[in-house]
Amino acid sequence: MNTVVSKDGTEIAYDRLGEGPPVVLMGGALNDRATCAPIAELLRHRFTTFNYDRRGRGASGDTEPYSVEREIEDLQCVLEEAGGSACLFANCTGGMLALEAVSRGLPVTRLALYEPPYIVDDSHPRLDDAYVERLDALLAEGRRGDAVEHFLVRAVGFPAEVMGHIRQSPAWAGLEALAPSLPHEAAIAGDNSLPRERVSAVTVPTLVIDGTESPPFQRTAMAELAGILPDADYRSLEGQNHKLDPALVAPLLEEFFA
Repeated sequence: MNTVVSKDGTEIAYDRLGEGPPVVLMGGALNDRATCAPIAELLRHRFTTFNYDRRGRGASGDTEPYSVEREIEDLQCVLEEAGGSACLFANCTGGMLALEAVSRGLPVTRLALYEPPYIVDDSHPRLDDAYVERLDALLAEGRRGDAVEHFLVRAVGFPAEVMGHIRQSPAWAGLEALAPSLPHEAAIAGDNSLPRERVSAVTVPTLVIDGTESPPFQRTAMAELAGILPDADYRSLEGQNHKLDPALVAPLLEEFFA
């Protein structure tokens, strides 16, 4: 593990693997760098990968108050570690952050996104103030598990009746550990609207990826996102959903970044 200090003094942890052109990997909601680690391993034979923990998760710090601008500064520092510019892969809410960062001029040469959770129709509820207030209250009370459940049910759309089973899964403790970062994701997502004007300013070549088994609202948004981006390639992975399958995603990234 390596670290870099962001502009506000927050320490950001990352793993560097491989040799070749630089690629930065960035996770989304309830992700630390373990999420993209298998992709980094699959890319290391051709690229130098910089897989990092966003602030507030894993081995990275979390200086208050949080702001999206500070997360963009974190990414800027990782890009500097990568040599000043790099290709970037971002998953889920990380994709929203990546598009915002690139629209502000961060030196990303090629951008790949896996299902940033935009909503462009009325088929799925958007995040709102009530969601954020409830999330903040649960975390203030130390109820991390309930905060994760609130996110999974209200934001992602998991049926409430399956949560008892999910809470018994081996991954649950790790999700609870990441719960304090959920307000960060809410700040990035806003009400899940697609910022069409800012997206249309992202002129770098961009790969938009979704899964054919993802909810219709997600796929509709990805098709619209790809249509707005000036230089986009849109790929759908047969039989996949919002959960990353490194064995399927890595070959697309290798082809696109090369």
